[in-house]
Amino acid sequence: MASGVAAEQLAADYLTRQGLTLVERNFRCRLGEIDLIMRDGRTLVFVEVRARADARFGGALASIDGRKQQKLVATAQWYLTRLSPTPPCRFDAFLIQGATINWVRNAFGA
Repeated sequence: MASGVAAEQLAADYLTRQGLTLVERNFRCRLGEIDLIMRDGRTLVFVEVRARADARFGGALASIDGRKQQKLVATAQWYLTRLSPTPPCRFDAFLIQGATINWVRNAFGA
């Protein structure tokens, strides 16, 4: 399993190869943290990176539960207050489970 920093670097590299552009890494505010903020064309993409050794306890995707999603949405909303006009947005999940990588576009909604 990759460390958090290594997992985020792997995600940034992979998504860049898929045509996205890195805007910001590890954005933090009092509401929470967003691992990667990227741009996919005109769309701003908030990416949660999760690495798990295996599927025990539900695996990587299951670890982004409702409470975590609420924190991500609130943090993204705070981030968006700095932008005018507000661009279209989505929330993606970049999951590393063992040796398997899965990029889930629109993993959840706001």
